[in-house]
This record gives sequence, structure tokens and C-alpha cells, in this order.
Amino acid sequence: MTASQTQTEMTEAVRLALLRADPELSRFDPLSRIISHDQFANGHCGWSQLVGNYENDLDTMLPGYAQHTGAMLSTLAHWDSGSHGAMGSSYALKIATRPKKGAQNVAIKRHTFRHRGRIRFELYFTFKPEASELKLSETDVRSIGFLFDLQAGDNDKAGERVMPHLRFLNALDGKHLQKWQFKRHTSPFQAVGNGEKTLSHYHLAPEGWEDLPSGEQRLCYNEIATKVNWTYLRFDFDLEEMKALEFQCNDRQFDMSGYESIRIPAMKNLWCMLNFCLFAETDADKRAFLYVDSVCISGDF
Repeated sequence: MTASQTQTEMTEAVRLALLRADPELSRFDPLSRIISHDQFANGHCGWSQLVGNYENDLDTMLPGYAQHTGAMLSTLAHWDSGSHGAMGSSYALKIATRPKKGAQNVAIKRHTFRHRGRIRFELYFTFKPEASELKLSETDVRSIGFLFDLQAGDNDKAGERVMPHLRFLNALDGKHLQKWQFKRHTSPFQAVGNGEKTLSHYHLAPEGWEDLPSGEQRLCYNEIATKVNWTYLRFDFDLEEMKALEFQCNDRQFDMSGYESIRIPAMKNLWCMLNFCLFAETDADKRAFLYVDSVCISGDF
């Protein structure tokens, strides 16, 4: 072994020791550089409402986006036990739908990237319907999920806008399904307003979802409607090749060989875009809640 290899191994050992000694970071497995570490006891940490494009009038926004509201900070308050609290503090990020079957809500965090390498997205989450009935209601949440919104740098002549999507389809029309799905096609673009500068597309429309190979998974959903258990999720993506690498949820790692992202032509003002979204969808006329304890975004640079 060369001196350089020995030094590299020692550096990595020190890095891992520092991570393991930090109780907030040791729950994650970040790559070499941490880009952001969001603990919602510190506030929203940049997660905000996904607002659709509009021109001259807010009413020109597509209906899919018009339903969205802002993410909230929550202690997971319930009527039977007071407040559940988050996993690592009193507050979690709460993404809540409107109380109408099929309603969705999305929170977004906006970055740009400085290196096209491996990116890792990790979080701890849980989901529940609004506890408005004295029953389990395990099929009242239709889906929860995440997506990236990415675009190559302005010096990449063949660059694309690439949007990897994954959702956990918990239930549909009251039937418990419990499986992971992805999307490779978006809805058609539409002009917004009277001009030609602003376009919009609602990429979370219900059409076009495909089952992830061997993507069935039963997640922990406790015995009454107010109890929660926190779930770990990790998604690795290569920004150079613009392809998914690995996906893990709790103790399961899934085959990504059949996975594809939404791909559309690059847009003129979104260079080096690195956006992350979290979403929830209800399958009943009551609100669905996606709670996020913490998020760690890291890269290999």
C-alpha cells in the first residue's frame, strides 16, 4: 500500500469517526461533502411552496399548482396524546393536502450545482391522514414521494432538463397497494397567459406512473390513526450521466435498472438547476400529511 493510499484511508476513517460522533448526522450516510442538513427545529431550511408559472394574473396558473399551499412546521399535534413531536426535535416539516380526494401538495428546495457528480438525498419521514375519525384510516393517503428537477450547465450543448420522480403508492380508490412507482413522461406543455415567454406543465398528474421492478413494500403504519413511526429513505443520482444509481427505503434496496427519469429539452434560464421536491396526495376527502424529520443532501466532491 502506498503512502497516498494510507493517507486516503486515514482521512476517510477520521471523516466517518466525526460523523458517527455527531448524533444529528450519524443517522445518515452522507457522501464526502454535505451540501445541506435540514433540521426543522431550525425553521423551514429553504423548503417552500411549489408555485406554478403564471403571467399577469395568478389565475393563469395551472390547476395542479393552484392547489398547493405552503409547507408548515409541526409538532405533530393530535387530539388523544397532545403532540407527538419529530424524531430528533419537537418540529417536523409538514406537507398537507387539501381535504379533497386526489388533492396534492408539494414542497420544494431550490439549489444549483457546482460539480456534476454523485448526489445523495436522505431523509426520515412518516405519513398519516388527518385523524378526524376513530379508525385506522390506513388507505386514506394515496401517495407520498419525492422528485428532483435538474438541468445541465449552460456549456452543455446536448443538455436536458431531467426530472427523476418516485412515489410510494399507498392506496388507490380505497384499495391498499403499497408499492413504489416512477414516471418517465410528463404532461404536455401549455402556454401561460397571453404571451409566449411562459410555459407550464404539471408533471405530477395522475397519468403515466409505472411500477418500479419488485417495488412492493409494506411500511410501518401503527395501530391507530394518531401514531407514527419514522422511515428512512435514500436516493443516489449521477448528475454527470443524469441517471439513477441506487434507491433504499428502510432495509430494502431496489433494482434501478428499469428506472427512467422524465427528460425534456433544456429551458433557457434553468442552467445548473438542482431542485428537490417532496409531495403528498390524499385518497379521501380529508387531508393527507407527509411529515419530514430531517433531510441530508450530500455529494462526492
